[in-house]
Amino acid sequence: MPGYADAFIQVDNVSFHFASLPAVQQVSFTVGRGMIAGLVGSDGAGKSTLLRMMATMLKPTAGSIAVAGLDVVSKKTQMKHLMGYMPQRFGLYQDLTVGENLDFFMDIFGITGAERVTRRQRYLGFSNLAPFIDRPAGNLSGGMKQKLGLACVLVHEPQVLILDEPTNGVDPVSRQEFWDILTQMKGEGMTIIIATAYIDEGEKCDQLGLLHRSRLLAWAPPAEIKSSFASLEAAIIQRIGEVDRELVDDKFRA
Repeated sequence: MPGYADAFIQVDNVSFHFASLPAVQQVSFTVGRGMIAGLVGSDGAGKSTLLRMMATMLKPTAGSIAVAGLDVVSKKTQMKHLMGYMPQRFGLYQDLTVGENLDFFMDIFGITGAERVTRRQRYLGFSNLAPFIDRPAGNLSGGMKQKLGLACVLVHEPQVLILDEPTNGVDPVSRQEFWDILTQMKGEGMTIIIATAYIDEGEKCDQLGLLHRSRLLAWAPPAEIKSSFASLEAAIIQRIGEVDRELVDDKFRA
């Protein structure tokens, strides 16, 4: 894992509370430029909250997050062009066509002229959506909607891409196509942070974080987390079970 000196993304002792309920507690990690970093964990572990803080949607209760040396809270305006964020429920306009949705997001970022034509062709092309350019987004399959959402996030060509379980409920073929796009973006130097419900996607990441009960239990390459276990899934289940047993034991001792 890169140290703080060569970190492109630096999350330093970050916490967030909803009233008195801790959603994320004292999480720290770094991500190098051009890496894919994944987050896995139980439901309610704090993955979405952590990503929303990184994407400037929530202000940390404590700690700090920096991207390219810029604090995401104090430099929020710069973050708009530096990063792209795709939440679990991405805001496509169902009545607009594929092409119109893409045009809308290019309008937001002021992409015009020849560059607009180039990007339109590019992101429709590698998402395999060009044949459906005139189809309303509401008539797309789930996998196609997610690929359109990704294309809309990518049109301003951010340096950092933040994705919150983008393939949840998507068929296996569409999931693979989605990851083909991410792999291409990584090859072009993009840094990607993705929360996923699928362990096989976690194995595709350069670094993987395991979140449980609002805390980061591990941050390492998937092979290192897997260690001597038969599978990454077995290692994750074991680690989560250990933490839960420790909590139960602490309650009984109290």
